[in-house]
Amino acid sequence: MTPRSLIGGHVLVTGGLATGGLKYMAEIGAEMIQVFVTNPRAWALTPGRPDEDAKLAESGVDAFIHVPYLANFGSPTPATLAGSIALVRHTLRRGVETGAKGVVVHTGSAVTGSRDDAMRQVREHLLPLLDEIPEGGPDLLLEPMAGQGAMLCATIQDLEPYLAALDWHPRAGVCLDTCHAFAAGHDLAAEGGVDETFDLLHRIAPGRLKLIHANDSKDVCGSKKDRHENIGAGHIGSAPFAALMRHPAVAGVPICIETPGKADKHRADIELLKSLRDG
Repeated sequence: MTPRSLIGGHVLVTGGLATGGLKYMAEIGAEMIQVFVTNPRAWALTPGRPDEDAKLAESGVDAFIHVPYLANFGSPTPATLAGSIALVRHTLRRGVETGAKGVVVHTGSAVTGSRDDAMRQVREHLLPLLDEIPEGGPDLLLEPMAGQGAMLCATIQDLEPYLAALDWHPRAGVCLDTCHAFAAGHDLAAEGGVDETFDLLHRIAPGRLKLIHANDSKDVCGSKKDRHENIGAGHIGSAPFAALMRHPAVAGVPICIETPGKADKHRADIELLKSLRDG
């Protein structure tokens, strides 16, 4: 029997990581969750509350943590690189404390530096963090970007040299964002586009896909613009998400929305994805 993918979303944690997160989870009908454990737009390493951490860990909910957006292992700025190392190390530790399944980090940009130098930094500084993950701790999930600027990894093909730079470390997984992939040029809306994209991912990185960010796109394929839209309201449309859930590489992989709006919109997106999965 094909494993069933849990469908959920990025949740608000007002009132406590578990108290607020699980409340929002119930409100939107999510089956899994993703959270931030620190301010997503700051360098602060926010400590957890042991009671909330234990409550989330003991809930049995499949939870993922997203590293703050500032992290960039390709940055030519020493302070940014140092901050990125600290953020990912901290988030991985918080993943252990909360029982998270994975920690998602953006694959980064060379910014104004050279790509070769940026990839050397990725290898030098991410490999030790992967080695530090304890048995039973969360995998580090690499999320390719939309391709704007000097991004190090946007297309599925870009994952091959990126993972090779990390020696195909067993704790390095992949989080694929549908909006990012579409913006980077993978036409999920075209006939056979979903199968082509996920066939390629399976050939390049078999077994590495651990999480999908399900987001429609406000912009056209190849736009290199990272602007999420509600499911079925953008240029991808709803049908490709049904095709995605039928692909063997996606079997059992959690699917998490990061779409615009508040609880009512998020509930509608999750209900639509559940109907596409179960229909």
